[in-house]
Amino acid sequence: MSGKNAVADAPSQFYVYYRITADTAAARATIGALMTHVEERTGVSGRLLSRSDDPSTWMEIYEPVGNPGAFARTLATCVRKCAAAAVAVHGIRTVERFSALEPHPVRRRAPRK
Repeated sequence: MSGKNAVADAPSQFYVYYRITADTAAARATIGALMTHVEERTGVSGRLLSRSDDPSTWMEIYEPVGNPGAFARTLATCVRKCAAAAVAVHGIRTVERFSALEPHPVRRRAPRK
């Protein structure tokens, strides 16, 4: 594969970050339920982290994701079903997807004559 489609179809990691309204037991339970639903439906387990210098910023990490399109749709459905956006300030959750880069080709210099 090459080009844009290769990147679109490549195994991926999903990073979801947001500022929480409050770090409460209910907020943690909501995101825990979300991550459980996602894993049950996709087989991909998530991890929950907080930003080191700002614990009100949380990040969910899901990896490896073999079918990014289907995973994104399932994640969105689970967010709605679990009302997970309610724990985020203004309901804003940012989802970003990354894929591994192929090694950069090394250009070899022509031998000097």
